[in-house]
Amino acid sequence: MLKLGSVYYGFKLIEEKEIKEIQSTARIFIHEKTQAKLLHLENTDDNKVFSIGFRTPPSDSTGVPHIIEHCVLSGSKKYTTKEPFMDMVKGSLQTFLNAMTFSDKTLYPVASRNEKDFLNLMDVYLDAVFYPKIYEIPEIFMQEGWHHEIFDEEEKIRYKGVVYNEMQGAYSSPERILGENIGKSLYPDTCYQYSSGGNPDIIPKLSYEAFLDFHRKFYHPSNSYIYLYGNGNIEKQLKHIDENYLYNFDKAEIHSTIGIQKPFSSKNEIIDYYPISNEENDENRSYLSLNFVLGENTDPEIYLMTSILSQLLVESEAAPLKKALLDEGIGEDVFPITSGGLQPSFGIVAKNTSINKKEQFEKVIFETLNNLVKNGIDRKLIEACINIVEYDLREASKFPTKGIVYNMVSLDSWLYDGDPLVHLQFDKTLNKLKSNMDTCYFENFIKEKIIGNPHSSLVIIEPKKGLGEEKHRIIEEKLNEYKKSLSPEEIKELIEENNKLKEMQVADDSEEAKATIPKLSIADVEPKAQVIPQKIIKEDKLTILSHNIFTSKIAYVDFYFDISMVEEKLIPYINLLIGLLGKIDTNKRPYSQLANEIYIHTGGIDFDVTCYDQKNSDELYHPKLIVKGKAIGDNITKMMELISELITQSKIEDKKRIKELFQQMKSRIEMTMFDAGHSVAASRVSSYFSPSKKYMERLKGLDFYWFLSDILETFDSNSEEILSNLNKVYNMVFSADNLILSFTGDENDFSLVKANLPIVIDKLNILDFQPIKYGFAEERLNEGILSSANVQYVSKGYNFRRLGFNYNGSMRVLSTILSRDYLHNKIRAQGGAYGAGILLDRTGHIVTFSYRDPNLDRTIQVYDKMADYIDSLNIDEEELTTYIIGTMSQLDPATTPHMKGQIATNRYISKITQEDIQKTRDEVLATKLEDIKAFIPLIDKAMKEDYLCVLGNENMIKDNEKLFNKLVQLKK
Repeated sequence: MLKLGSVYYGFKLIEEKEIKEIQSTARIFIHEKTQAKLLHLENTDDNKVFSIGFRTPPSDSTGVPHIIEHCVLSGSKKYTTKEPFMDMVKGSLQTFLNAMTFSDKTLYPVASRNEKDFLNLMDVYLDAVFYPKIYEIPEIFMQEGWHHEIFDEEEKIRYKGVVYNEMQGAYSSPERILGENIGKSLYPDTCYQYSSGGNPDIIPKLSYEAFLDFHRKFYHPSNSYIYLYGNGNIEKQLKHIDENYLYNFDKAEIHSTIGIQKPFSSKNEIIDYYPISNEENDENRSYLSLNFVLGENTDPEIYLMTSILSQLLVESEAAPLKKALLDEGIGEDVFPITSGGLQPSFGIVAKNTSINKKEQFEKVIFETLNNLVKNGIDRKLIEACINIVEYDLREASKFPTKGIVYNMVSLDSWLYDGDPLVHLQFDKTLNKLKSNMDTCYFENFIKEKIIGNPHSSLVIIEPKKGLGEEKHRIIEEKLNEYKKSLSPEEIKELIEENNKLKEMQVADDSEEAKATIPKLSIADVEPKAQVIPQKIIKEDKLTILSHNIFTSKIAYVDFYFDISMVEEKLIPYINLLIGLLGKIDTNKRPYSQLANEIYIHTGGIDFDVTCYDQKNSDELYHPKLIVKGKAIGDNITKMMELISELITQSKIEDKKRIKELFQQMKSRIEMTMFDAGHSVAASRVSSYFSPSKKYMERLKGLDFYWFLSDILETFDSNSEEILSNLNKVYNMVFSADNLILSFTGDENDFSLVKANLPIVIDKLNILDFQPIKYGFAEERLNEGILSSANVQYVSKGYNFRRLGFNYNGSMRVLSTILSRDYLHNKIRAQGGAYGAGILLDRTGHIVTFSYRDPNLDRTIQVYDKMADYIDSLNIDEEELTTYIIGTMSQLDPATTPHMKGQIATNRYISKITQEDIQKTRDEVLATKLEDIKAFIPLIDKAMKEDYLCVLGNENMIKDNEKLFNKLVQLKK
């Protein structure tokens, strides 16, 4: 029992409080010698979290906070390998291991269930942030940040660096450019005007000296925010942090206070541009965003109202602002954009519109808001939106390592000298907002914070053909001028610097350096696979899977409908259909009322479509449409009624509404395309040789995106046929045949679900169908997908079962070795890409991928030499054990209760037994070097099949046209 006011290993306990919302005891400490701040959340969660964060306000857009975040993890005083971070990824049982740069802070969080591993991770991170090798080894800055690359006097100079290329990829997204400009427009006198991640046009202005100065200034205990979460031994943890790190420092005056932006007297307006390819249409491709600063994040009401307002006005299907803007034809998609930081903002974005509509855009917004204030907001809408936000808070945003979420929530006040517990104790604020539903609170909030608020901005982002080429030309000219300015001796020096960097990159860590990395042993690993409780009940055509798992009283109910009866040409209509359900009228009520009913009584009803490969095959697969609902207690009955209404009484007839929803669907796919570019390329290449992946491409991959684009092109003339096909699919897929119900929750709620099942089941079709056998043929398309992206996503793959090989758990270890070592070193460290990896699964797929990659042909060559690397691999038993342990962390990821139920259901559908899971685990743990070497022919033959797909920069792909069978435009 800790006592208030007492000092524990240099940390004085200044506050202790029970936080029932997150079932934790919170303790706030201050380290007396350095004034370091520490928050401890004690609870029964064995998934322990440690984090250290620093206030790091940038003073320019060189990306120095982001580059430091990368660099400090590349070797430290105690851990002397090139990349202790990657060494821990390779050989730790971590459930979370990352670092993050925000607009005003940098965070280093780790999590593990294993006590020894947790303390190891904590020590590696503390040593990294306080004693990095960046001061002795400038090549770390060159590799991770940026440098001038040249290896021969005749060569052109190029910019190279991991962060530089990462941000080239980030700035391929117009939404990223929009977000940056909103910061500039609302906070022109604060750190929020800058890009903390780094603007690739400005990153090369960062000098090595300025980089070191930033670390010296901000990476001190007096500027730190330390966080501990879970069931660990707090005194042991405090002792370690003090004796090994903080005790070595004294208090320092760190000038890191985040400045307040003074309110504006009038709206600010900014215009900027984003690149599109020369073949893309630039008509109605503009973004309009009207933004408002709402107050300060330390105020718990402002904090929650930012989220509630987004739902209330824009995000909900009943949101009046979205409806008004779409009804006026302003934009094909309307969505909210919010920013955190000291002064949160709320913005309304119209996407795919025209700059000529900016006056109308503002007029419609203010007219709609004034009407809401005058006539009042629908109380059911307010109740529904509060409920959405409440579920998100109680489920920790559905993130499996909850402690990470609570850390970020605490910092949303703590970083600004507010109470770190105020946003974790959300019940009081929620109850106040609920009690104000029948007053004018929400109308007055809108009147004060939006209508009457001059601290606002209008940001316009316009498409510009040739902008990418123009920027590329400017960079080339600048680098040519720079080279001309150098003397022959200076060019030789530059070449020498690059050679020194290359030597560092290709050199193996010494045995002495490797010995500094803390290691676990096989004895630290649980040999038995976790058993997820699953009771299987067969009732006529229905299979019920019940998972009795603690879920904090939330009942998760998922219906898995067999959709294997849908003919091939209608496959993409299944995904179109689920994008409509819950957003169109039913026979009972209009969609706006339906949305309110869903969120007042449930935590949401969602739809998904996917395909489950049968164990050991990609030719036998089970396509499913999944209806997911969640509710608490007596609301289960209402949830079942609403699910039934959605799947049996939806009216697919309102052409205007359906076209709006299709446009929104296309917009949202485009918004995530470059962030998930590696997945897009890997899925596409898999579809060339895998029937199940070809099905998925039709269902929700690039084939679906292009299908949706074509449908929108011809919607007005073909709407009757489109609606007819949608209705045909709707009347087909919700069949009782082969239906699976998956339940996750407690026994009482299961009884309630079972009693209410007839509400859904009795109204379903019974088709007695035979699954269709689709004629998906293997086809080496080898596409280069042309886009305005500044980087590439390169993928090769094949199915090793077709080459005569069988799946073995040791393949998981092979994947860890290749991903964490060979591909990481060749494609990221030496090649400058943000990331790379390889996947091998029990269906036989072997697929490589790179992420935000400046290269193309070079990366393909790296893939083709994987077999040679394994052939020359020479590691001892200790090093192999490290890879085995790192693989085990992938077999035991952190999961939410609902995720556990979903995993068990997925295995049931794929016919994967507990014995199969245990066999894979046993094979991983028993892996020997000869097992890894036995995969050399597999890798060699798979890569020689030469199935390739690249999504990337139009000019880069055209320069390498000989590698492809076909070049296609991403956006047609």
